[in-house]
Amino acid sequence: MSRNFLLASTGAIMLGAGLLTVSGCTSSKTEEPTSKVSASDHDMLHGPTMHGGTLVSLGRDSYHVEAIVTASGELQLYTLGDDETRVLDIEIQEMTAYVKRTGESNSSPVPLEPKPQPGDAEGKSSLFVAQLPDAVVGQGVDVTVPKIMIASNRFRLAFSTTTQDHNESLMPAKVADSEEQKLYLTAGGIYTQADIEANGNMTVSEKFKGFKAKHDMHPKPGDKICPVTMTKANPACSWIVGGKTYEFCCPPCVDEFVGWAKNEETVKDILPPEEYVKE
Repeated sequence: MSRNFLLASTGAIMLGAGLLTVSGCTSSKTEEPTSKVSASDHDMLHGPTMHGGTLVSLGRDSYHVEAIVTASGELQLYTLGDDETRVLDIEIQEMTAYVKRTGESNSSPVPLEPKPQPGDAEGKSSLFVAQLPDAVVGQGVDVTVPKIMIASNRFRLAFSTTTQDHNESLMPAKVADSEEQKLYLTAGGIYTQADIEANGNMTVSEKFKGFKAKHDMHPKPGDKICPVTMTKANPACSWIVGGKTYEFCCPPCVDEFVGWAKNEETVKDILPPEEYVKE
């Protein structure tokens, strides 16, 4: 039996030092969200939901996840259908969230446990929860879930609790300077030495110094879209990866994408540039 919900507007709420933008359906058995989680990677952010989060779409709008972080640091991930309003119970599975303070390089794994909700089928769950490490509760953090299996399809979810101005809060956090040098000037995965040279042997901060992003959250069919946020791409913000030119909405998204290109877990999810077009 399907479960549909009407969406209601909500505002962003501060949690400690960060703004959290996630979306999720809380139940009476779970702690109320105190903030929203901002998502990154190839997951597009949608408008607010009735439970205080921002929807993250997976696989070009095929499925959605609503993420919530409570005041006590509990991470809640709700799985939703393709129409953004239908709860979707998925197979109970092993999932791990990798958590780190924003700007740091070392992450800590935390297991996501299934927490079946009323109406979920046997062996399935529409909610997965994890407890964030005490050291990062109430702080700006980056969270990555490298594998979520839905209908035999594999997806990746990432978001940050970093506060930025306006729609910048919906974008990936900027990597630290020391990490940026390593990210851009060291080859790995499909990001080659030839790419480094083609990009001018420089970091994205050096190439786009003073760049002012203007995010268009509503691309039209046929528009090129950012591979990270699925917002409208800006041809002035491009980067060569794997010998191909990709267009992004802002420099932090280039950080995220190059990281995917160098990671064996996420590189297989990267599509050719021509595939990143609004349908």
